[in-house]
Amino acid sequence: MIERLEAILEKYESLEKSLSDPEVLKDLRKTKEYSREMASLEDAVVCYRKYKKLLTNIEESKEMIKDPELGEMAREELKESEEKKEELEKELEILLIPKDPNDGKNVVMEIRGAAGGDEANIFAGDLFRMYTRYAEKKGFSYQVYNSVDGAAGGFSQIEFIIKGKNAYSLLKYESGSHRVQRVPVTESNGRLQTSTATVLVMPEADDDIDITINPNDLRIDIYRSSGCGGQGVNTTDSAVRITHLPTNTVVTCQNERSQIQNKEQAMKVLKTRLYELELQKQQEEAGAERRSKIGTGDRAEKIRTYNYPQNRVTDHRIGFTTKNLDRVIDGDLDDIIDALIQEDQKRKLMGEE
Repeated sequence: MIERLEAILEKYESLEKSLSDPEVLKDLRKTKEYSREMASLEDAVVCYRKYKKLLTNIEESKEMIKDPELGEMAREELKESEEKKEELEKELEILLIPKDPNDGKNVVMEIRGAAGGDEANIFAGDLFRMYTRYAEKKGFSYQVYNSVDGAAGGFSQIEFIIKGKNAYSLLKYESGSHRVQRVPVTESNGRLQTSTATVLVMPEADDDIDITINPNDLRIDIYRSSGCGGQGVNTTDSAVRITHLPTNTVVTCQNERSQIQNKEQAMKVLKTRLYELELQKQQEEAGAERRSKIGTGDRAEKIRTYNYPQNRVTDHRIGFTTKNLDRVIDGDLDDIIDALIQEDQKRKLMGEE
């Protein structure tokens, strides 16, 4: 572990030195790349520097124990330092787990009403509100780029981007089928109903991701917007649908006011979807790694149940249950997401061992 940490520290200090070089600072792309790499190493470096300082303190305390006047105080300090050393070693173990290179990215999300008709669409709307409330609490922003309203409320489909530091690291476990158990407002007989909505989470493909899109592979359709977007959104043919013919990937953007803005947004999302296809291909080739993950990310996989009569939320992948559904559906997802992250770290640590 120490060898790996020394290598990280050496790399960090080398990047730090490079970023003070005027020649490097002239190259914006290189500056951005080095800064991003430094940021990815920073937590481990800060923790390791604390650890090294603590080791020095431990050695000094061991020497002071021999002193007849300071020996008792040194013993107390040594005991505290040894306990802190164990804590830091556990923290360093987690920090040394290989990071998902997409963790720092923004998130592209898609929610669809699935089984359950109107109630499924209403539930899809509830999930959209849950995630956007969570984003707001985290200081993130969000932008809807396509939506299809449900006949009785909610959405049969809604697609949006959540922007914020490490958004993907927090929301990447949300892909799959979400199940709700409640008496729908559309149910006149007051019977409990089970409905589902599916969630897809993808890391936004940024400029650093090398995805080449051949214009000849695209079919672009322009039509009149039908979704929300404010006054005037439906008065012009501004909505854009792009089909990537080789993969039959379809992206629609209609919530911007201009055709140009919609096309730009649609191209960004298309790049994200093609990147997601490439990631899935890589994960399937590394089958064992995919199976060890918390969930496969498959839409069909039932990951969570929201039981309204009992105010209960259960995540089936890790057996986590909370009786705070009212708070969860209002965007208080921290307990669930923290539990998923901890389980993921645990599995990765066991895999390394």
